[in-house]
Amino acid sequence: MTVAREHWGSRLGFIMASAGSAVGLGNVWKFPYMAGENGGGAFLIIYLGCVLFFGLSLVMAELLIGRITQLNPVGAFRKLGGRAWAGVGAMGVLTAFIILSFYIVVAGWTLAYIVFMGENTFGGLNVDQSTAIFEGFVASPIQPVIYAAVFTVLMVGVVLGGVASGIERASKWLMPLLFVLLVVLAIRAVSLPGAGEGVAFYLMPDWSRVTAGTWGGAISQAFFSLSLGMGAMLTYGSYMSREQNLPRDASLVVGLDTLVALLAGLVILPAVFSAGMEPSAGAGLTFMTLPTVFAQMPAGAIFGLAFFVLLAIAALTSAVSLLEVVVSYLVDDKGMSRFNAAVATGIVIFILGIPVSLSQGIWAEHTIAGMSFLDFADFATAQVMMPIGGLLIALFVGWQLGPRAVESLKSHPDQSLPLAGLWLFILRFVAPLGIAWILLQGFF
Repeated sequence: MTVAREHWGSRLGFIMASAGSAVGLGNVWKFPYMAGENGGGAFLIIYLGCVLFFGLSLVMAELLIGRITQLNPVGAFRKLGGRAWAGVGAMGVLTAFIILSFYIVVAGWTLAYIVFMGENTFGGLNVDQSTAIFEGFVASPIQPVIYAAVFTVLMVGVVLGGVASGIERASKWLMPLLFVLLVVLAIRAVSLPGAGEGVAFYLMPDWSRVTAGTWGGAISQAFFSLSLGMGAMLTYGSYMSREQNLPRDASLVVGLDTLVALLAGLVILPAVFSAGMEPSAGAGLTFMTLPTVFAQMPAGAIFGLAFFVLLAIAALTSAVSLLEVVVSYLVDDKGMSRFNAAVATGIVIFILGIPVSLSQGIWAEHTIAGMSFLDFADFATAQVMMPIGGLLIALFVGWQLGPRAVESLKSHPDQSLPLAGLWLFILRFVAPLGIAWILLQGFF
């Protein structure tokens, strides 16, 4: 018996859920420190260019494949391109699976920091002391695993509710809350004494700090923050109505995602400059530097708590979309019930997350290619699997579907698509060249 495919209950629900998929740790955690390491405004401009020229085109391409087929990534590529292309969808499912194995660990840290902020753990501490607390926490063999388990239960719980009643309903509540928290925190950050220097650093480009790695980092960051090459957008597109205006809704999703990244930069970098700290602190900026920054603010404990609640929400909406990629495949292709697929996947992901967590402490000496399990999984997905997935999607839609893709973009036969030719040109030529460059940067 064929089960009728679920669909989004409303256009707003789709936009909120898809924006939630795109908005994650990549926007709020990764983007600000990447900007801090790569010249502030210069990185910002390059990143915006990557989003405009690569990101939007690929988001539209992924959503289109899903909407045409109404299938999971493996089934979608098999239906449109035959068995030879099914491997592209399988790689997307595998990428989502691997990302979740370390994503639940980092997301668990955000839950722990909500508790730390609530207890005012960082009050009166300097950066060295804050760093020691973070390093001690992540090195613990028990605590981070417990928080990863809590996050996994939350993630699975949302997916168990289904598309409209679970993912869409949660997104309609969580995404507006995320935006409100971001705006409040950004207003607070830019009003701090000395924050103007941070705003200038963030918005005024310093091209002398731009290297080849800056370009590669900006493109890979655009991929990561937009959930490209991991099957998430394709899966969400498979729940779209054929009457939805895909180019318009895709533009809104990309716009909301980019707005979150821009606001996150306005929250973190001015606050760091106000506290007289180094903006290029790297990945530790969020968990080692920011707690001290918040501790120095008036009412900083409240704003610090709000920030880590925001970070946890961003992580949850993104993780839900990644889990849905795997669940959709198991339901469509393997005939599993949603309940069994979500619970089984959640259990396996949590088990894989345990060595990832331990690699930050008692298993630190165990490495892959000289990297910890967490760093290797991040590198393999962000620098290799996602770009390859994006490259193949661009080639598939640009060349395999070609003019058919342009026709399929239309929500009705008379719809005018004046930029469709440019979109196809980007997918055929511009995006593949840019993505190939990312891959070269990652290996050489």
